[in-house]
Amino acid sequence: MPVTVHSEVDGEPFSEVWFERVTADLDDDGRALLGRAVQWVREPLQGLKASTGEPLTEHGAGVVTILATLGTDAPTRASALLTITPALAADVSKDATSSWRQIFGAEVVTLAQGTRALLRLSHRTGQSSDTAVAGGGQKEMQRKMLLAMAADLRIVLLRLASRLQSLRWYASSRQPCPEEFARETTELYTPLANRLGIWQIKWEMEDLAFRFLEPDTYRAIAHQLEEKRTEREAFIDEVVVQLQAALVQNNIAAEVSGRPKHIYSIWNKMHIKHLDFSKLYDLRALRVIVDDERTCYAVLALVHSLWTPVSDEFDDYISRPKPNGYRSLHTVVVDAQNRAFEVQIRTHAMHQFAEYGMAAHWRYKEAGAKGGTQTAASLYDKKISWMRQLLATEKEGVEPAAGPSEGRGAAGPSAQPERIYVMTPQARVIELPAGATPIDFAYYLHTDLGHRCRGARVDGQMVPLLTRLKTGQTVEIVAAKSGGPSRDWLNPQMGYLASPRSRSKVRAWFNAVELQQRIAQGQALVEKELQRLGKTAVKLEQLAQQLGFARADDLYVAAAKEEFSLRQIDHLFKGGAAPAPAQSDERAVYGGGQVGGAPAGKSGVLVVGVDALMTQLARCCRPAPPDRIAGFVTRGRGVSIHREGCASYAALAVTHPERVIEVAWGETGETAYPVDISIRAQERDNLLRDVSDAFGRLRIKVVNVNTQSRRSLAHMVFTVEVRDGEQITQVLTALNELKGVAASRR
Repeated sequence: MPVTVHSEVDGEPFSEVWFERVTADLDDDGRALLGRAVQWVREPLQGLKASTGEPLTEHGAGVVTILATLGTDAPTRASALLTITPALAADVSKDATSSWRQIFGAEVVTLAQGTRALLRLSHRTGQSSDTAVAGGGQKEMQRKMLLAMAADLRIVLLRLASRLQSLRWYASSRQPCPEEFARETTELYTPLANRLGIWQIKWEMEDLAFRFLEPDTYRAIAHQLEEKRTEREAFIDEVVVQLQAALVQNNIAAEVSGRPKHIYSIWNKMHIKHLDFSKLYDLRALRVIVDDERTCYAVLALVHSLWTPVSDEFDDYISRPKPNGYRSLHTVVVDAQNRAFEVQIRTHAMHQFAEYGMAAHWRYKEAGAKGGTQTAASLYDKKISWMRQLLATEKEGVEPAAGPSEGRGAAGPSAQPERIYVMTPQARVIELPAGATPIDFAYYLHTDLGHRCRGARVDGQMVPLLTRLKTGQTVEIVAAKSGGPSRDWLNPQMGYLASPRSRSKVRAWFNAVELQQRIAQGQALVEKELQRLGKTAVKLEQLAQQLGFARADDLYVAAAKEEFSLRQIDHLFKGGAAPAPAQSDERAVYGGGQVGGAPAGKSGVLVVGVDALMTQLARCCRPAPPDRIAGFVTRGRGVSIHREGCASYAALAVTHPERVIEVAWGETGETAYPVDISIRAQERDNLLRDVSDAFGRLRIKVVNVNTQSRRSLAHMVFTVEVRDGEQITQVLTALNELKGVAASRR
């Protein structure tokens, strides 16, 4: 059964009957203001049509009717008419808007201009050429940007009312509604109305859009309904009266309300929960709100005495709350005619939490069948909550409590916003921290683009890289073909970067440059020493392994940092005993190990069958008790100790099997062993702090850190000192408990 399409006007648009109806709840000043707006737009709108094809006079009159139904104030209704005038749409001069302010007041003109800005934003995102914009994540970004741009709640209401009126016009005129228009409604506007708790707009937009997108399915569900909407509403009214009478008779104070399911909601529940139509018990539903928890159960008993409960359709979310904290009693009952309906029972506090808190209706409703636990509310969530509370108090005629923002119509906390939302030239919405610059924007899109960023255009105009971006702006990066960032970008006093993510990428670039410089410097030193010794034909990778390094690059870096003496190369070729490299994280000690378990040296390693032989823990695999280990006799540096699974050891063992020697752990005492812990995680604020705190809680000493970042993924390698395998297990367990972190031993 199709939805009822409301008539936006009685007779001609802006008729006396229409005007009386939309001003019935306004005072004399409000009526006068709306009357001036009607006279101002009546003539300019004649014969003009909206982009949908709807006459602008009908559209304006219909939007005002919807706003009147919502109980909005006179400035909101008047601004709805100014918004669609050709003069405002043409973005006229300040002189013209100044005269409008004198006629209608600054409040009305500001609302109209803000609504026009949202309309332009909608057109821009709707014409996007970027396929990524069509994703669900992008629709969420667009909703956030829309809210962030709407400094006043009433601007959002104006935009929603305009969209609903367009849908009504498509339905009443029987004009084909473009699929993109209907889909944008379901993906962008109905979730927004849902979050704001504007149910009157939400369900009607959902039904109309569903009717245009899935006409066959819509008609099939409508046919399955055994009664018309009006009959279902009458049934709910009857049940509400019956329950209210029983509550009064039992001296129970309660608020009872009911709302039947609409067609889209029926289909959505069937789709998400894979249910047949016959299995839907909540096509009709009641909600009872009481003062305390004990009364909830008293009302439940009363409901079950009035109607027959359906077995297996009772949920006690008071004693067993949902993971997100939602609490309520849910039961399904049937009347004498076997008509089933759902009853929800909760306290005022539970209702407040469910509507405005972390368990707000939209959170688990939009999450689908799985629901989901929610994290602490962000500023965006607080803005949503404040909007919904403001709507509720305005409808009740009560002055809203001191909210998180200044000004009656404000829709957000008074603190500066935490996030901003800007767009690429392809209308892809990007979320950035407040105060972000074009460089932050470039790094968000791609690390390499950030490195090469040299300029930016904001809304088509060239701007300095220090420019603070604002929500709703379109940003285009001007990049060089090659090159890297400037060190000035890392200077917090200069203000080039606001995002920790961007700063980490700049630091990583300079760290990589410094590493390459050290490698080149060290390679030159090593090659010069080999030339002096007349050994230019030596394979450098093999030489590095013989000297105890996993790779030649490690040897070069150690040489450049003067942590490795080039004299050891000479000792190696002469077959002498090369001194151990002076590296802080490498344990090169002489073992006092004896056959059969004699006391081991500081490394804690026993070389089976050999006494007093120098042992050294290999840097390539960093063995530590209780790892299974193997030894390899080097030239001049004693025995190099590897983990049995080490790739470097396997290669050496194949090349020189005669140098493999059996080793075992002895008494390690308090010896600390360096091990590498590899961490991969999604980049987020305070990630490094959380990881460091985990090491600190376990009293684990960190001796080296290496971090890299690519495409929002962070890879960090921590070299830490541990005494045994138990400490390694504790470290990995603690790290893997952190949000989004996957840790393993290298």
